[in-house]
Amino acid sequence: MSRVGRAPIVVPPNVEVKIQDGQVAVKGPRGELSREFHRDISIRREDNTLLVERPSDSTLHRSLHGTMRSLLANMVQGVTAGFQKGLELGGVGYRATKNGENLVLSVGYSHPVEITPPPGVTFQVEGTNRVLVLGIDKEMVGQVAAKVRQVRRVNPYKGKGIRYMGEVVRRKAGKAGKVGGKKK
Repeated sequence: MSRVGRAPIVVPPNVEVKIQDGQVAVKGPRGELSREFHRDISIRREDNTLLVERPSDSTLHRSLHGTMRSLLANMVQGVTAGFQKGLELGGVGYRATKNGENLVLSVGYSHPVEITPPPGVTFQVEGTNRVLVLGIDKEMVGQVAAKVRQVRRVNPYKGKGIRYMGEVVRRKAGKAGKVGGKKK
C-alpha cells in the first residue's frame, strides 16, 4: 500500500467536510474548497479523521491513492492555515509595489508590469524586493507564483531576476576570452 495514501488526515474541529458522489467540499475559517475525486477512490470519515481507500492494487489505483490523499490533505490545510509562496527580486532598480490588489513590478523593462491576481489569491509586498503570494488553494498559489517569476526569470550569468525564496541559482562563467588581454 502507498505510505502516503495510507496516512489518515486529521480534520480540525472548526472544519466541515461534505462527501457525496465523488465530490468533496471542505469549509473552514479561511474559505471553502471543493473538488471532484476519481470515482474508484473512496473517501470516508471516521470521527475526526478522513481515510482514503483504493479498491485494488492495480497500477491506476495505486497511482491515484497517494495523489488523492495529498489533494484532500491540501484542501484541509488550505481552509485552516492557507498557503504562501515567497519571491525575491534581485537586480539594480528591481522593485515591487501594490496598486490596489494588483502587483506592479519594475524589473528592467521600459514599462512596469502589472499582474492582476485571480480570485482567492492575494499579493503581499515586503519592502521593495520581496513578494508573498497568499491563498487557500495550493495549486493556484503555485501557478500565480510561477507566472510572476516568468516575468523576469533569473539570469544565470548576472543573477538578476525574480526567484523563489531560498532558490539557489547556479551561476555560469562569462566568456573566457574577455578576462585576458590581447591574443598573440
